[in-house]
Amino acid sequence: MYAYIKGTLEIKTTGYVVVETNNGIGYKIFMSESAIERLNDIGSTVKIFTYMRVREDDISLYGFNTNEELRMFELLLSVSGIGAKSAINILSNITPSSFALAVITNDVNTLKKLPGIGAKSAQRVILELKDKLKTEEAEAKIETSKEIQVAIKEDDKVQEAMSALQVLGYSKKEIEVAMQKIDTSALSVEDIIRKGLNNLAR
Repeated sequence: MYAYIKGTLEIKTTGYVVVETNNGIGYKIFMSESAIERLNDIGSTVKIFTYMRVREDDISLYGFNTNEELRMFELLLSVSGIGAKSAINILSNITPSSFALAVITNDVNTLKKLPGIGAKSAQRVILELKDKLKTEEAEAKIETSKEIQVAIKEDDKVQEAMSALQVLGYSKKEIEVAMQKIDTSALSVEDIIRKGLNNLAR
């Protein structure tokens, strides 16, 4: 499986791009419209994180600008009733941080506005991903540092942000390290999540 593909952007059109690598092969990669818009111009060198979907009658590559978008895509595929095309459409309309925050705060209204997600589907997304988070927490059995424990007690924003980052697939230990580098006092929950993602990506 490819972790990412790096090469020259040859085609940039609705729904997909084509990237030619040094071996002369052009890879057709399906991407969300927002991800395609953020790519540089045709002829430039690009690095796209990829997910290979293998079916009996088809092998497709899906691409993402960041590892966080890839994680969100994989999470969406784990929800019953959501396929690859629906997941890509959802990624076109919400950032990973906003998505994770909506799941943690039970924000059905935000999720049901996404393409292909009605009220029932939004509730299912929240239920299934929260259940997965609880299972991972139980299996991890990682003790939170004293500094983070104090921060959580003093500010529910930190707890929500940490839970949201866990929804995106990061371990509790990784999140602890990222949080210790952030002054959360004047930040919103989503700002804390964004800064956490920046630290985790380093």
